[in-house]
Amino acid sequence: MTDRTDGAAGTGRHALDRALREAGVPEGYYWIEGVHEPAPTPPDFAYLRARPGGVGWETGVYERGAYEPVAAHDTEADACAHLRTLLGV
Repeated sequence: MTDRTDGAAGTGRHALDRALREAGVPEGYYWIEGVHEPAPTPPDFAYLRARPGGVGWETGVYERGAYEPVAAHDTEADACAHLRTLLGV
């Protein structure tokens, strides 16, 4: 997958991963496509990934072996902001 970003400093997936680690969010609580993909896969977590088809971004929760989308986003920055909200950070 191409590393798509909005070009705004501090709003991309790598910055989000840093912010979550600095906030003390446990590694198994979240999954960020191409940046933070814990192995083995935790049983449940909040996620950010490219939407199927590669247009835009999706945030949601993974529970009981299934991805449950919560929201679709046009920009990576919006998706990152929403994942922070889902995680309470």
